[in-house]
Amino acid sequence: MRQWLQLFARRGAATGTPFASSCSRPSNFLHSKFFASSSLRLAVAIKPITDLELRLAAIPIDRYRNFCIVAHVDHGKSTLSDRLLELTGTIQAGSNKQVLDKLDVERERGITVKAQTCSMIYNYKGQGYLLHLVDTPGHVDFRAEVARSYASCGGALLLVDASQGIQAQTVANFYQAFAQGLTLIPVINKVDLPHADPPRALEQMKDNFELDPNTAVLVSAKTGLNIESVLPAVIENIPAPTGDHQASLKLFLVDSWYSAYKGVILLVRIFEGSVSAGDQLISFATGNKYTVGEVGIMYPDETPQRVLRAGQVGYVYFNPSMRNSKEAKIGDTYTKVGFEKLVQPLPGFEEPKPMVFVAAFPVDQGDFEHLEDSINQLTLNDRSVTVQKESSNALGAGFRLGFLGTLHCSVFEDRLRQEHGASIIITPPTVPFQIRYKDGKEVTITNPAEFPEDDSSRRHITDLLEPYVLCTLILPQEYLGTVIELCEANRGEQQSLEYFNSTQVILKYEMPLAQLVDDFFGKLKSGTKGYATLDYEESAWRVSNIVKLQLLVNKEPVDAVSRVLHRSQVRQVGKRWVEKFKEHVDRQMFEIIIQAAVGREIIARETLKPFRKDVLAKLHASDITRRKKLLEKQKEGRKKLKAVGNVVIEHSAFQAFLAK
Repeated sequence: MRQWLQLFARRGAATGTPFASSCSRPSNFLHSKFFASSSLRLAVAIKPITDLELRLAAIPIDRYRNFCIVAHVDHGKSTLSDRLLELTGTIQAGSNKQVLDKLDVERERGITVKAQTCSMIYNYKGQGYLLHLVDTPGHVDFRAEVARSYASCGGALLLVDASQGIQAQTVANFYQAFAQGLTLIPVINKVDLPHADPPRALEQMKDNFELDPNTAVLVSAKTGLNIESVLPAVIENIPAPTGDHQASLKLFLVDSWYSAYKGVILLVRIFEGSVSAGDQLISFATGNKYTVGEVGIMYPDETPQRVLRAGQVGYVYFNPSMRNSKEAKIGDTYTKVGFEKLVQPLPGFEEPKPMVFVAAFPVDQGDFEHLEDSINQLTLNDRSVTVQKESSNALGAGFRLGFLGTLHCSVFEDRLRQEHGASIIITPPTVPFQIRYKDGKEVTITNPAEFPEDDSSRRHITDLLEPYVLCTLILPQEYLGTVIELCEANRGEQQSLEYFNSTQVILKYEMPLAQLVDDFFGKLKSGTKGYATLDYEESAWRVSNIVKLQLLVNKEPVDAVSRVLHRSQVRQVGKRWVEKFKEHVDRQMFEIIIQAAVGREIIARETLKPFRKDVLAKLHASDITRRKKLLEKQKEGRKKLKAVGNVVIEHSAFQAFLAK
């Protein structure tokens, strides 16, 4: 013990801070409370203090800056994050690409799915600054990640591609950040490209967002051009967080993820007070009490610290660990045990509701437990996915999964296949529907199997409703006719049409969400050669003429293939279904009738002819009546076989039919 104290005294002398005085100052990491309380505090206190902790201790709260980077998808957020981390020495230059894109699927697709955070220390005009950076997703499906990022930030870099200009998600991010009261710094990226047009992008920012072009920073994140101008702009324009590290602890839960060894790890923003290992915390949302096991900052990975103070963003995990991720309610406030009445909880934010549902079944029912474990592991780190067990006569046991959008669903499916080796059958995406009954009850259904189709249950229903969304499309003028035609064909209702500039148009359409998830985005991209961009937000539930389309095989419904859709679509979809299913079902010894039906009404039909034995092969010059007798006998036999025979549909047929 004496050796450790001598070491602290020497280190204190080297830094000009006597050890005795450091123990008397409550703001210092090495204050006397570490030696006066539990053995856990003592164990933490006797670890040698690191240079990083000394540097952080010297930075007051007025030299903290918390900011995020927001932009449309593929405008260069993750690349800019890399350059800023290299500039501040947080990572080595050229050591890694997209450091904050930690998932395999993010690196493969070149998109950000999960908002990631990192702290940096930057020297500006001879003083050290603690900068906390959040790299956010750009796709509309992950808007909730962006909203959570705003809660921990005081400002944002609004990034725009110099060649593409302002896009749909740029507009959505601006209004979301503006509503939160964040300070916005315009940054024009990719100025090195041959077709870059920075003056046009600056003019768009001025005309649409009223942002001063003089405050904009022009950079190329790929080449590193002018990157050194970004952080001074952050320091000078984004306000420092407020808070008193000596006040009662007020800790805000921004995000969480799961570790097999540490349990649930919380990403937190400290608004007031300080937190360190050994502290007893209580949750305002659940009332549960926990003992802090470790605190630290993301630098760029988890780096332990002795204390997190007001204004900082860092991570916390408990000892004993929090094992149930549902206990970590995003937007919750924590304080120290005994201080509950002194602290007012912060307003949380509403969790996003899943709006796209699919059913997932294992190809081999023996893999059901493996699929269940895989889904449970992935949902630990993505609580916006809802999971419900369901079973199908055709496909066996499986799960009904809810997602924020079709890309979210696609990413989850990729992760199941790549990270867990799952072999699965995924049904086409569906959206929730609402049923209003005559007694005033409202029920939301997410599974087409629950949709009422018999006359007795329909008798008690007053209205069937489907969700609508308000779509914002930004596109070159030359594709205006194509896009309007596409929107009208998908039951869209035009709300507005504005000219963004001399070449680009902003279209706003109200559209059923069911049409949007039916590969609308792919059709939009192919119809405009990739130039159109789309953003959408929830609009309202509307009364609609929706029905349930079913596939029948020899008059028996195939429960794995059913869909709720608008009456105007049933003939087109039904015809496509029966033609496609006929291709993949094996022929039998009897005739198979494949039908698409709405209730008792048959919409489309295909017939699969049976294998036929030539019963006349042995007859040569026989009488015509003998021939007819044999054919009639064969016909009767087929009727009997059809009555008792079951159509066996292989899993491979469903896989082929449900394949995108």
